[in-house]
Amino acid sequence: MVTPRDQALVSAETKIQGTTLQMTGARKLGFWMTLALVVGNMIGSGIYILPATLAPLGYNQLIGWAVTLGGALCLAFTFARLGARLPLAGGPYAYAQAAFGPVGGFITAWSYWTMVWAGNGAVAVAVVSNLSLIFPLMGRIPGLPAVLSVGCVWLLTAVNIRGVRAAGDVSVVTTALKLVPLVGLIGLTLWLLMTGAPHAVQPAVPLSGSVVATAAGLTFWGFLGLESATVPADKVDNAATIVPRATLIGVALTGFVYIGISTAFALYMPMQTAAASPAPVADFLARFFGSGVGQVVAVFAAISAFGTLNGFILLQGEVPWAMAKGGVFPRWFAAEGPRGTPVRSHIVSSILLSIVTLLNFGRGMGDLFAFIASVSLAAGMLSYFLAMLAAVRLLPTERLLVVAALVGAGFIGWAAWGLGVEALAYGAGFIALGLPVYLWIRRDAAVSTGPNDRE
Repeated sequence: MVTPRDQALVSAETKIQGTTLQMTGARKLGFWMTLALVVGNMIGSGIYILPATLAPLGYNQLIGWAVTLGGALCLAFTFARLGARLPLAGGPYAYAQAAFGPVGGFITAWSYWTMVWAGNGAVAVAVVSNLSLIFPLMGRIPGLPAVLSVGCVWLLTAVNIRGVRAAGDVSVVTTALKLVPLVGLIGLTLWLLMTGAPHAVQPAVPLSGSVVATAAGLTFWGFLGLESATVPADKVDNAATIVPRATLIGVALTGFVYIGISTAFALYMPMQTAAASPAPVADFLARFFGSGVGQVVAVFAAISAFGTLNGFILLQGEVPWAMAKGGVFPRWFAAEGPRGTPVRSHIVSSILLSIVTLLNFGRGMGDLFAFIASVSLAAGMLSYFLAMLAAVRLLPTERLLVVAALVGAGFIGWAAWGLGVEALAYGAGFIALGLPVYLWIRRDAAVSTGPNDRE
């Protein structure tokens, strides 16, 4: 007897075969480009300011990083196994669609897409904010930061429309550059440890479960994008092998960088100094290499944010395209340009992103930056949660996968709770806005097919 789950797997595998035929001869992403996409999307501008945010938590932050890394690895392992078995375009959306049908697929895709394009507004702001540290005049001319941020958005939109390989080339270069100061900081820490340099005297902060939970909620920001390789899986060469490998290696490498930096601050930079610093990584390196290093680090921070923006712009175009292909979004979005890229999806997503970016400047930088980021993540948490449940439904005989997926789902629920009621309420509102869109699409689909066609 063929079960609904078996039918879903067969349908998914058929889609894979059809997509493979369509992409034959196209220039796809190789391993290094895919790995750069994963690492580049996770390591953004946040790591350059997180040490200041986490400093008051003391050594609780290290436990928080460890817990978050464990949860991220469970998510990564689940996405890796799904990517190996079902290398479908759309990532979390594709898995939820295969497991739960159109309704589950739409909710997952809508929440993920909302998270990506809304959060990209904050990333675009970060690019210009870091550049303004080098060129202060940029921040003194009214409206110029907004124009420059939107300019970055459309420049990278053009790169992604030009082709997935062009976007991959940008990811490789920016990921390599963004790691330079971070690896340098970790190397400096290792040298200080080997030479017996005295540790900074830190005030005692008691270890606390609630403080660890706060740290984990903050540090999960650093792993946002771990599923990046699964979204454009149809454009990855030998996706069944490269997608899981890039996902697991990318998360492990990113976790090593994050924990290394957090350890460096805990050992060698006073908590009060780190907490008060607007550029903690630059200030840490300046303690040993002089004040001039601050502007150099600002350049790398801008490059880091620019690379992250490039990677997520790739994703924000792929998701509506995959939704349209799956019949849960207007077919208009399914059109491709001459290079096989989802041009219309990119344009609409970047228009929305540009609006959010302009609102950031129109209503104030600081608080709104954090607020939009929190709301976008709250909206996107549901997509991660449903992807974990989809793994349990689609591959129930893989016991290790089921355990990892359930742990990942539990971690997502815990991290979402840590975002706070206000952010979750706004996130739920974003998701609710998508329901009329889905009902409209389904109604039009029913009218266009007619009763006889649906039999």
